[in-house]
Formats: sequence, C-alpha cells, structure tokens
Amino acid sequence: MSKIVLGIDIGTSGCKLIAMNNNGDILSSIVESYPLYTPAPGWTEQNPDDWWEAVLRGLNKIIPSIDAKQISGISFSGQMHGMVALDCNYNVIRPAILWNDQRTVKQCQEIMQKAGGLEKLLTYTNNRMLTGFTGGKILWMKQNEPDNYNKTTVIINPKDYIRFKLCGNIATDVSDASGYGLFDVKNIKWAYELIEKIGLRGDIFPPVLQSVDTAGYITKQISSLTGIPEGVPVVAGGGDAVISTTGLGLIGTGRVGITLGTSGVVALSLNGYIDNPNGMLQISCNNSPNTWHAMGVTLAAAGSYEWFKKSLGNMLIDTAKQENISPFDYLNNLASPTNPGADGLLYLPYLTGERAPINDPNATGLFAGIRSTHTLGHFARAVQEGVAFSLKQVFDLINSSDTGNSTSDEIVIAGGGAKSPLWRQIFADIFNLPVKTVYGSAEGGSFGAAIVAGVGCGIWDSLKNAASIIKPQSTTLPNPLNLPIYSKAYEKYLKLYPALSDFMHLD
Repeated sequence: MSKIVLGIDIGTSGCKLIAMNNNGDILSSIVESYPLYTPAPGWTEQNPDDWWEAVLRGLNKIIPSIDAKQISGISFSGQMHGMVALDCNYNVIRPAILWNDQRTVKQCQEIMQKAGGLEKLLTYTNNRMLTGFTGGKILWMKQNEPDNYNKTTVIINPKDYIRFKLCGNIATDVSDASGYGLFDVKNIKWAYELIEKIGLRGDIFPPVLQSVDTAGYITKQISSLTGIPEGVPVVAGGGDAVISTTGLGLIGTGRVGITLGTSGVVALSLNGYIDNPNGMLQISCNNSPNTWHAMGVTLAAAGSYEWFKKSLGNMLIDTAKQENISPFDYLNNLASPTNPGADGLLYLPYLTGERAPINDPNATGLFAGIRSTHTLGHFARAVQEGVAFSLKQVFDLINSSDTGNSTSDEIVIAGGGAKSPLWRQIFADIFNLPVKTVYGSAEGGSFGAAIVAGVGCGIWDSLKNAASIIKPQSTTLPNPLNLPIYSKAYEKYLKLYPALSDFMHLD
C-alpha cells in the first residue's frame, strides 16, 4: 500500500502544507496566509495562534483530498529564530518576535561583551549573535518586558509551536536550536555557561531532538479536528533555511543550494564540524544526525520583489488582471526585454537591514545609477539582479572559507523566486554556473519536511537514501555573452555599500 507523509512549513507570509507519497510525488499542496505586524520601524511580529488557525484550515482542505488511512508521518519546517514565549500552561504570552526583527542591536552587543568578545563567543556557539537570532530577543524581553519574561516557562520556535499543538510535547530540533545563538553546535547542546553569563534562566530552553526523531503522536482530539488518524508519528522537523536545502538534495557534501524565499539562503552541507572564523557564516546542525550545515542568509531576497510589487499598488494589480496574469509575471514580462545589467541601474536589497554578506541591521536599501531612460522594466530587472548580486557575495564568502568541501559546479535553486525563468537565467549568468531546479523545490521547506517525516516514520532509513526521490526538473545554462556585462556590474555593486554606508542608515 502506498504511504503518505505530510510536510508543513510555517513561513513569514503563510503556511504551506503538502501531501507526498513514498515515491516522492506531491499529491496535494495548500497555502494559507496570515498577517504580519510591524508595531515599530524594524520590528516584525506575528500571533502564533494565527499560524495554528491557518494550519487547521489547510489540514481541513488537504486531508479530504487524500486517503487519510495512508498517512504515515508528519513533520515541519518553519521560519527560524522566531521567539514564541509560553507560560506554565503553555499559553502564548506575547506575539512572536520574528527572524527579520531588528530591535535587538543593543542586546546582541551586550551578549558579545558578556561572552568576552567575538572570539570568545565563537568558542561557545561558533556563531555571532545576530539581531535575527532568538537569544537577543529573549534578553530584550527580560529587559523591556520583565513581567512577560518572569511568566515564561519555555521559549520555542514557530514550527515547534505547531508541533506542540498537534502532539502536546514541547521540544525543538538541532537545526532550529542552532539559530538561538545560544547553542553549542559543535557538541550539540545548549551553551549553559554562556546563558548564565548573560543573565538568562537555563530552564526556559526546551529539550533538543534530532530532526528525524519522533517528537510525539497525533492525539485523539487533534484527529477529530483534522482528520489525521490518531497515533500518526509527529517528527521533529527543522528550521526552514536548513530543511529546505534537504529538499534540494544538500545531504552529502559539496552541493550548493540557493533558496529564494522572503529571505535568501546560500547553503552547503557538511559531513563534519568546521570552525567559523570571525563568525562570517552561520554554522548549524543539519537535519541528518551528526552532520552540519554552512550558510549565509540575506534578509530581503524574494521579499524585495514582493516589496516592489506592493509599492506599485493597485495600478499594477489591475493591469495584471486585465492581462490575466499574476503581478509577478507582469513585472517579469516588463523586465525580460531590458538589457542584462538593467542599463546601469543597480539595487541594494537591504530593506530590513542585512545579515550577510554584511552584518548591518541598520542598513537601508537603495537604487543607484537612475537615468531618465530607465523604465519600470529596468527597475524590476534591477531588483532581481541586485538580489542575485547579494547572494553571489555570500557564495563567494562560502567559497573563500575553509569548509573542507569542494563546492559543486552547479547551483540548485528553490523557493518562490525560483519559479521565474528570468530570475533563474539571471542567477546562471551572474554566477556563471548551471542553475538547476528539482521536483518539489517550489514547495520550499514543506518538501524537505515531508522527506524528514518519511525518515522519521521509517519509509526511508536515512536522509541520504531518501535523496533518491529528489528528481531533476530544469536546467538553465549561463549565457557567455552576458558574463562580461555582469562581471562589470558586480564590481560596481560591491563598491556601493562601502562607499555609501554612512548615508544608508535609519536615523
């Protein structure tokens, strides 16, 4: 009998749920949206119960479309670093502070100082304390909302909250724990000495599971709410920036993956632990036990295109409707005829600060080189190229690091932005490498979560063997005529931030 696994991704703009069989075929895919709140400039929050209600809506749509008796397991992907604070009854205390929130600059500096400086901090965690990381948010809550901090029994991440709602058990996994900035990724345990130094309680950090471990089972109550049979294994899962690359086949060493979600990720899978000099990369535990993951994360990849679309407002939406296409396809149609390099127009995608390749939470974005001849299509193309340039910087940084792994001669790309043939061509030309997509890559973290669910419930005995179901889908080759154009544009791009950073900060 065919077996089915469910993958749930708790993203920033919505949750995606997929049902996949043991051959790797996606049987059904559902997206449910929820709101994002910005109570102050640079702050981003969401209500965890909005995630839960969206998941319930999605499950009530996807379960009737499949044979529920065949469901063998369920697992999760989720936006990393989000702080979900729960009280002694496991009720949500305050809105979740998200990965792209920038309020914790002061707290991150304080953590580094109390650790004994950057080099000492890296000996505890092998990572900088970035503003997006959970650790700074916890310290911010203690300093600014002491009543909420004192009520807190445990801090978990977004996908952990949904897993708790389904099976009743509190935990996180090794990949999401790595994103707290208070986790010893070398020895795979909480860095309690550092936690004590910065004045946080050690008891608020949850148990840590391997991504493929079973965290619990679907309860009778949840079965009646969702239609998932009681007793189905609920597998730990992973943070989206890591588990989405598992869905790309970055399970062994040497394959580079790029994820074009709201954020952008350049990642490389590692079979062994490596040091992280100066903390320029993010080193995490990977979804396969006793493996690691190196990545650099930008904060506004496909999020830049989403911002650009919204900034054009109803005019764009109405015009796209008249042509019976999506607003993104309409913009792509305008961008495609413009010249590579957008005739000198450049875009820096620092809309919510930046994490990599520069670590500057106060940086702002900009367009440079604007001329009277530039059209809407030029701006649309410049946004796509600017995002590609920023990820090329991260790629160059990974290549220059002592990862102990030879990078591949191809890039596997995923996320919503990977659906665009134009954007894939831009990446192939800027990186001067073939760009490939694989079946399921457009599903993002939910596809990786489904694979992890399959290993957790015993369909496959390891993630390495499960990778056989990841099927090639498309290949985009670089156009050699565009190489000198993009090489020259990239050189100019690299000079923009150093030259203009003093003028790019919020007051």
